[in-house]
Amino acid sequence: MSNPVGGVGREARFVALFEATYADLVRFAQRRVPEPQAEDVVGEALLVAWRRLDDVPAAPRDARAWMFGIVRNTILNTQRGVRRQEALAVRLAEATSSCSPDDADLVARQVDLARAWGRVSAVHQEALALAVIDDLSAREAAAVLGISAVAYRLRLSRARRALRAQLGHRATPAAAPAGLTERQTS
Repeated sequence: MSNPVGGVGREARFVALFEATYADLVRFAQRRVPEPQAEDVVGEALLVAWRRLDDVPAAPRDARAWMFGIVRNTILNTQRGVRRQEALAVRLAEATSSCSPDDADLVARQVDLARAWGRVSAVHQEALALAVIDDLSAREAAAVLGISAVAYRLRLSRARRALRAQLGHRATPAAAPAGLTERQTS
């Protein structure tokens, strides 16, 4: 259990770091990412700073430079994540194909799928990728995500529905066995 006095000192150090760097960090981030994302990036960097407060240099100028490095690394991590998602969209489009790449209809479907993929949330993309690309069972995918298999199946169902909606497909009553609704089949 931590010492309450030490906790107050820790909080005071963090508040001082925040007050000394926040505005500069936001401006730094705004020059590197779309403006609406800048505060989120800085927020993530401040979370890292809180967790690693003992690693923050004691000298104010060094602490400021350290924080700029944390923001930069946060931006780079975000950009890597975006590139991974884009690559995943391409892999998903390729995984849906069993026809010749010269087939114009296939190419059109892949383009439609790639566009729809980009419009569904990252949570939905992750659920779909675990099932389709990584070929994991619901139990295995749930373990990856740290959730129950039931929660994963629900997430996957919602992800499939979201992707179908982006593709402009509507669930047809004939697609489900008699007496079962979309909710029950997923």
